[in-house]
Amino acid sequence: MFKRVNVLLLLSVLVTALPVAAQWQLDPERSNVEFISIKAGHVAEVHTFNEILGTIADDGSVSLALMLDSVETLIPVRNERMREFLFETTNYKDATIAAKVEPELLSGMQAGEIRDITAEGSLSLHGATQPLTLVMRVARVSDDAVMVASVKPLIVDAAKFGLDTGVEKLREIAGLDSISRAVPVSFVITFVKTGS
Repeated sequence: MFKRVNVLLLLSVLVTALPVAAQWQLDPERSNVEFISIKAGHVAEVHTFNEILGTIADDGSVSLALMLDSVETLIPVRNERMREFLFETTNYKDATIAAKVEPELLSGMQAGEIRDITAEGSLSLHGATQPLTLVMRVARVSDDAVMVASVKPLIVDAAKFGLDTGVEKLREIAGLDSISRAVPVSFVITFVKTGS
């Protein structure tokens, strides 16, 4: 219950801080972002974030925030190590994705309609910002809900965000031969309409 209230509080802060009125808000109960770590050459593990915030504004501006303290690896000590040594959440609270879609995209879709789109955007993480291309499938679930899913995973290069030192620290602590610095990220996100 506390986590749900905390997510709703953070979402309300994010929405009120946006300069453009949000027409769509992320539904945290029907949304997830996953990333895969690959260690020892071939062992892959899936991790998630428990707190995700997001909006789509009237002008088509998309904003998504992953609260880094909410990283979930299913191993508490590994969660703590990722917070401390990889994400350094004392100094960096979130990762944000910004993108732009055509404003008419959602308003022009009928319930049950599915479209594939590509959007240019950026990822801000650990004090660095890099461009990215989002290849997505958008489904108008109902008049008041839309689901957006990655068609191709994003490949995040840890070195481009200054995370390679943290990756190396995690490798040393775990006594592993290697941890990949290329991290696939995928998502399924539901937005609900809040009015114009």
